[in-house]
Amino acid sequence: MVLSRFWPGLIPAVGFILLLLYSPSMCLAIRSFPNGGASSSNTNALFGFSEAPEYRNGVDCPVMTSDPVTSCDPSLVHVAMTLDSEYLRGSMAAVHSVLRHASCPEQVFFHFIAAEFDSASPRVLTRLVRSIFPSLNFKVYIFREDTVINLISSSIRSALENPLNYARNYLGDILDPCVKRVIYLDSDLVLVDDVVKLWEVKMSAGKIIGAPEYCHANFTKYFTDHFWSDPVLSRVFGSRNPCYFNTGVMVMDLGKWREGHFRQKIENWMELQRKKRLYDLGSLPPFLLVFGGNVEPIDHRWNQHGLGGDNVAGSCRALHPGPVSLLHWSGKGKPWVRLDENRPCPLDYLWEPYDLYKRKVKAQNNQIGFSNYFF
Repeated sequence: MVLSRFWPGLIPAVGFILLLLYSPSMCLAIRSFPNGGASSSNTNALFGFSEAPEYRNGVDCPVMTSDPVTSCDPSLVHVAMTLDSEYLRGSMAAVHSVLRHASCPEQVFFHFIAAEFDSASPRVLTRLVRSIFPSLNFKVYIFREDTVINLISSSIRSALENPLNYARNYLGDILDPCVKRVIYLDSDLVLVDDVVKLWEVKMSAGKIIGAPEYCHANFTKYFTDHFWSDPVLSRVFGSRNPCYFNTGVMVMDLGKWREGHFRQKIENWMELQRKKRLYDLGSLPPFLLVFGGNVEPIDHRWNQHGLGGDNVAGSCRALHPGPVSLLHWSGKGKPWVRLDENRPCPLDYLWEPYDLYKRKVKAQNNQIGFSNYFF
């Protein structure tokens, strides 16, 4: 930037805006080092969050190869999440849960994808994360919404049309090339198990993503009648036997993703969706079209999804049978909203211990008996 070089007194915001306008990249990164930089002591107070407890590695954890830690350290577990003001409370609870149950919390590196035009700027969100988690290893990337805005079609619920929902399509481009594998997590979930167990899932040859599959679900409902009646489109799965999977929890092989140009394949379906109405459910169907029938199946314990209820009513739901490692409030209802409105579902109390928001409405009664199982 010539202006910033020769005009040292120029307002930093102007240089930042010019960088956004002229950068060819789909995102910019804001690096934040643990206990470094000028983080505002009032940031978390402004947003109403408490500082999280300090979580440190045990004696058996791997030794870091760099100081300060960079995203290219081979000992790291990489986790990618989106970050915006609307779901901020959920995101911070999710991070807290990962650290709380991790055997080596300092080995976890978070990649936060922030909206370019969110009401809280990416730089403010960076300072906020640092104020809540002073020793966290993380980087915030500014997602260029114009990358995807013209590809988004209307959905069954307006929240599903948020450009940030599509950021997972671009992780292979956004994250550093040295990051070959990443766990993608939605903001409306908590882990109750060690994230390294999910990280170490074995991926079969030819598999790009791993996720819990639900083959009992009615797969046809995720696409329109027009899609299934089209003789060409309906044969897209070929010999594959596709099953539904939820894209809110995925292990992604970014090396194979980049080599196979899977971002472009997803975008091709989104472009076709703009011309022909193939589906009604936001960012999920393109993933089903590209990967359905070719997903590494992960144990269902890693995505107890649907706890937010359906996309219309947001009604309460019970746990699926079996063990639990991750609770996911996918659907319309979110636990922090229902808790604050004093109308929580029973399982929302399992989310509450990870909530770092101080000005929350606490429901002290009606605690459910099995909560101690996780905590």
